[in-house]
Amino acid sequence: MRISFAEGLAKAIYESMVADPRVLLIGSNFMGLNTEAKQLMNPVVSEFANRVMVAPISELGLAGAGIGAAVAGRRPVVDINTGSFIFQAFAQVVNEAANVHYMSGGQTTAPVTFYCLAGVRGGGGSQHSHTTQAMLGQVPGLQILTPGGADDAYHLMKWALLESRNPTVFMSHSLLFGETAEVSPDEPMLPVGQARIRREGRDVSVIASSVTVTRAMAAAQELQQQHGISVEVVDLRTIAPLDESTVLQSVAKTGRAVIADECHRRFGVAAEIAAILAEQGLSLLKAPVRRVAVPDVPIPYSPALEAELIVDKEKIVAAVLCVMGRS
Repeated sequence: MRISFAEGLAKAIYESMVADPRVLLIGSNFMGLNTEAKQLMNPVVSEFANRVMVAPISELGLAGAGIGAAVAGRRPVVDINTGSFIFQAFAQVVNEAANVHYMSGGQTTAPVTFYCLAGVRGGGGSQHSHTTQAMLGQVPGLQILTPGGADDAYHLMKWALLESRNPTVFMSHSLLFGETAEVSPDEPMLPVGQARIRREGRDVSVIASSVTVTRAMAAAQELQQQHGISVEVVDLRTIAPLDESTVLQSVAKTGRAVIADECHRRFGVAAEIAAILAEQGLSLLKAPVRRVAVPDVPIPYSPALEAELIVDKEKIVAAVLCVMGRS
């Protein structure tokens, strides 16, 4: 069946609540301000009202409630809403959820999922446009999921709610809500921590995650049609765990790497991938690695200024042409 990214999320949550009475929904604004997407959650709210906790907006309190419920044996998904607001909950997410298993000597687990709408979504301004996966990726004990398609939105959310034994940060993106894909609920999921080759190629590897996957795919098509360049698109799917081997295998085949990342350029996911290639794959490279990331400035509210900063198809195309020596 073909479903959208938003439908995949809602379907995964609904099916998880049907399958396991321990699954709870904590929050008040799932799917953000997208009215059409929010309506997809109506079956969950109406059929499982006793397992939906609608609370005042206090990210610290919501996260703490989710961790407590998880430690007590439940499997909650906590709606943090905009990814920027997870900063309000860092004391719980980073210092409590991530450490509870280690600090209890393995006696306690906290299988809680923190759901965030992260990234530059158009007119969000500096306080609503953070892409926090690089920051959170530095925290041992957290799983960071960054689906780039409807298929992984469905499968990764369902895995987090039904199978994961560890705290998870699920980084969604509102600009992906309308993206569609064929999804079979009975099809085995690609294992968590394994990257997906979205497009096979031979000349250059474009490594992407979340919203940059669709832009990398569009860039790959243009590069093939207009320049005869064969691009392989690697969708990381998860930041923690990070699939280094698939990245290295792809670059071993193509000899060139462009990394598309919506984090800021310094200390971002692209920087980590570039470091991996420098340490483990330097001999594989025919050209220097190129990063396409957000400049190190606050995200402006102005759409015109915002457009200058985002990682778009045109910037990815330019980076590929550069590593191919055609710029």
